[in-house]
Formats: sequence, C-alpha cells, structure tokens
Amino acid sequence: MERNNAWDAYPGDRKKEVFDFAEQYRVFLSENKTERECVKTFVKKAENAGFISLTEAIKGERKLKPGDKVYYNHMGKSLAMFVIGEEPISEGMNILGAHIDSPRLDLKQNPMYEDHDLVLLDTHYYGGVKKYQWVTLPLALHGVVVKKDGTVVEINIGDKPGDPVVGVSDLLIHLAGEQLEKKANKVIEGENLDVLIGNLPTDKTDEGKEEKERVKAQLLDLLKQAYDIEEEDFLSAEIEVVPAGEARDYGLDRSMIMGYGHDDRVCAYPSFEATLQMKTPKRTSVCLLVDKEEIGSVGATGMQSRFFENAVAEVLALCGQYTDLALRRAMQHSRMLSSDVSAAYDPNYASVSDKKNVAYFGRGIVFNKYTGSRGKSGSNDANAEYIADLRNIFDKNGVSFQTAELGKVDQGGGGTIAYILANYGMEVIDSGVAVLNMHAPWEIISKVDLYEAYKGYMAFLKEA
Repeated sequence: MERNNAWDAYPGDRKKEVFDFAEQYRVFLSENKTERECVKTFVKKAENAGFISLTEAIKGERKLKPGDKVYYNHMGKSLAMFVIGEEPISEGMNILGAHIDSPRLDLKQNPMYEDHDLVLLDTHYYGGVKKYQWVTLPLALHGVVVKKDGTVVEINIGDKPGDPVVGVSDLLIHLAGEQLEKKANKVIEGENLDVLIGNLPTDKTDEGKEEKERVKAQLLDLLKQAYDIEEEDFLSAEIEVVPAGEARDYGLDRSMIMGYGHDDRVCAYPSFEATLQMKTPKRTSVCLLVDKEEIGSVGATGMQSRFFENAVAEVLALCGQYTDLALRRAMQHSRMLSSDVSAAYDPNYASVSDKKNVAYFGRGIVFNKYTGSRGKSGSNDANAEYIADLRNIFDKNGVSFQTAELGKVDQGGGGTIAYILANYGMEVIDSGVAVLNMHAPWEIISKVDLYEAYKGYMAFLKEA
C-alpha cells in the first residue's frame, strides 16, 4: 500500500510555505545544540506569545481559565507548556511529547590533562553512538559552568563567528594496520574520544621555578580571562561536545536539511510551534519537551521522573479542579503523540528494512504503532481504535502520513518515551519525522516531512 509523495500537495509557488518553515527550523537547529539552549529559546518565544510561568502563577495564586497559557521550566532542561481548554482537564489533555537531548560527548568532571605539550579534555559519550563517526570532525563546546557562589557561566566555543574549533584526532592510515582489523565498535574506544584543545605553552613562569604543564597553564589562563572560571569549576559543569557549524540545506534541490540533533529536535520544534498556534482548544493542549531520552529517560529531568505529573497537579489546582482522582483521570483520559523520529529508508542499506513497512523521505509524518526490539520488547503497542481516529483526523486535515516500523524483525530496534506515558493508561503512539544517518553527528531530514509533522500536530491538538 504505497503512500503519495507529500511534495505533490505543494505545486508551484506553494512550496514556499514548506521552505519558509524549514528555514526557521534550520536556524533553530543551528543555534540550539543542547537541551538547555532549547529550553531557553523556547521559554523566550513562549513568553513573547503570552505564556506565563507556572511557578510565578503558583506564587501569585493566579486562577487559570480556558485560553490561559502557562509553562513549567524544569531545571532548565525540560519544559511543559499548557494551553487551558474548555473541557475540565480531568477529561483528558492532548499531548505532544518529544525529547530535546541528542547523542554527543560529555566532558568528565575532571577533564583537562596535558600529554607531551598537547592538552586534551577527557569525555564520556552520551547515548547510542558509532564512536568512529566522532573523530576528525570540527567540534564545539556548549554548556554551563556553575561556580561555588551559584554563578552560572554559559560556554559556547566553536560556533560563534571567528571561533576556533576543537576535535578528536584519529590514527593515520599509514600506521592503522592493526586498527583496521578491529570490529567497528572497537576501532575507536570510548576512552580514546578525548578532545584536543591546545598546544601553545605559556610564557609566564614563576622566577626560579620550572613550570610544568605549560600548555595547560596557558589554556587555564585563557579560560580565566574569557569566563572567569578555574580548573576546579569543571567539577560543577555540564559541557557538551557537539559538531561545530550550522545546519545546511542538503541536496542540489535544497529539499533536505543536514544538521546535528534532528533526533529529536525535528519533532520538538514543530510540536512547540503547533502549541503556539492554539487559542482556546476544546481539550487542554500540552507540549512536553524532555531530557535524557537517549539514556533511558532516567534522572530528574527525564520522562521517568514525576515532574510532568506534578506540573499537571499544579495546573489542576490553579484551575480549581484538583483532587487526586481528578489528576488520575486527567492522565488516563489524555491522548498523546510521542513525537519522535523514525528510521528512513536508505538505498545504500536496503537490506535492514521491510520495504512495505518502512518510512520514506517525502511521504509525510510517520506513525510507528510499536517500537521496541525482537518481539516488540519494551514497546508501546498503540490501540487500533486510536490509530483509526488519528487516520480520520489527518485525512480530514490533508496531512500526509505513513506507517513504519524500525527495521526488519530481529534486525535491532529502539525505544521512545511512549511507553512511559502509556503507563498512566492514556492512548499513545509514536509519531514523527523520518531521519537518515540517525545518531550520527550530522543527520538528514526532508523538509516536507517536517512541515507535514507541523500540520499533523496542529490537527491533533485541535481535534483529537
């Protein structure tokens, strides 16, 4: 059962609306390479659109009514946005849930060392990566350093105009005989993903004393001048090593975008933008953007924490609707699109896909009834009744969609946040954009699939 090419719905000049939306997303992707940066940008845009802080609303004992818009910024790394609907929240919400963390390298807490006049930063990779893909690339440092007095220092080195870049070196081909005999998962070891950052020794030395680690001393002096931080401040830092450079139009026809972090910001961005378009919906609209999905949704800012449930409880209270039973009903009666990416068909690796059940570029938003691996293990398997309703909504609103699974049976698999929300008894299905090069430093998406996701998310919020 072949789906139509979504580009056919945009003849002639109508393609401009697709390209214009995609350009806004390309800029966003280029400027927001960490979950903290995403939340900061989204909060600013939300406030400009009339959203108020849930924390401030609680302090002011503000009463919420249909049409009011509130957001909850959780530790600067996860975000929940609510547009209050006409129906009581206990009758359920329409939720768009995506994650804003992406695979990367994280600096260890004691990262800096010097070895024969080269200074490097020790890292620990985050999420599922092919480690060999991260060598010989221009890399940037993004994150925060929190000093003992509570001062937060933002770090962004490698992406501003004129910035230097850093990177992980690789063994020259002339000496790589033994290396090339290793399996791909051993060609580059995790402990060898250290980032080279300097080679210039300081010319400042104490009189009568031989200075050791002169290159490291020079770099620490530079960091002190630029950011007023000491080496010990790395102990309370979160600095991510990410690909340097902008997302780019991809293909001679500019129909695609190559960039870092499509998984899962390509779903987070249209989810956020769709939520901004809601006025006074029938059911309360929610945009839920979370951290830590790439490492199992664990931790205080991951979906397995109770921060979202707590935020819903606070919103219910401000609406004058809170009881424990109302909270339980609100969660169970909700409907959710777990907005996460799917693997796109790649002609270079066709053997891993079932061509009847794989996502294709240019055929719209993707529904994954189930994810998981080998016998659907660890998946949320969506109900047929729910899928039928979504088909009806998308068809009525002219949204191009397709269905897929993540590779052939027994080929592998993966997971999302869908099963976690399904634990409340709500209807949930994975729904997102197809991606090539998933989890690589540079991933690729189709612009029309991005736009169809945006259209689909708006239709869902209005009519589900």
